[in-house]
Amino acid sequence: MPDDWDEARPRVGLFVTCLVDLYRPSVGFAAIRLLEQAGCQVEIPRAQTCCGQPAYNAGDRATARDLAVGILDAFGGYDYVVAPSGSCAGMLKTHLPFLFENDPNLRARADRLAERTFELTSFLVDVRGLVLTPGTGRAETFTYHDGCSGLRELGVKGHPRALLDAVGATVVEMAEPEICCGFGGTFCVKYPEISGRMVTDKVRDVAATHADTVLAGDLGCLLNIAGRLHREGVRVAARHVVEVLVEGGMDVPPIGGVA
Repeated sequence: MPDDWDEARPRVGLFVTCLVDLYRPSVGFAAIRLLEQAGCQVEIPRAQTCCGQPAYNAGDRATARDLAVGILDAFGGYDYVVAPSGSCAGMLKTHLPFLFENDPNLRARADRLAERTFELTSFLVDVRGLVLTPGTGRAETFTYHDGCSGLRELGVKGHPRALLDAVGATVVEMAEPEICCGFGGTFCVKYPEISGRMVTDKVRDVAATHADTVLAGDLGCLLNIAGRLHREGVRVAARHVVEVLVEGGMDVPPIGGVA
């Protein structure tokens, strides 16, 4: 533990996620800024790896379990574990404990971890009560895609919208914001034709809002949507919601580089 920890402030272990680490580090930096603004002390455990969801969904429970043990070791000492992803947070909170049904000790540790795990926007709103002030520094309009895991496993719906409203962002809702984008982790690999049709429908829904930027809380969804926007020639930018919530916004190009 660093020597400068303030015992009066909660210790948060940031679960960065693989996609953020490899494709969009700006999301991680924005998450840190928001968590610190919410009065938290943030640490990023170096030993963290994948949440195990790809292996878990593919039926490889042995690999998922091995990864889960590493997560328990890396994040066991924090007051909270927070991820800028409904998908990864959903894995840790909803599924990870069931990997240890035959090991009472590890199951107890996994249950304790699950109780302390949150998706970022829900943590900022429900746990920390973060108050943001108007002034995103952005004049564009936004639309918001509800990722499946965050919505259906964790109940994340109003949280990002409340934060966007607090900073004065203009959000134009899609006709069907809760419909899957077709990514679904390994789903898009196993069923590419179905996945392609789903993301095409999603992009048409995005375009119909005439918003400048589509936001979401899961980078997998955003990479999928951004790719289809580019292929369809729809000039709508794609960003993670935290990138427009930080004070002044993040000075980074949109996902996929399409503005």
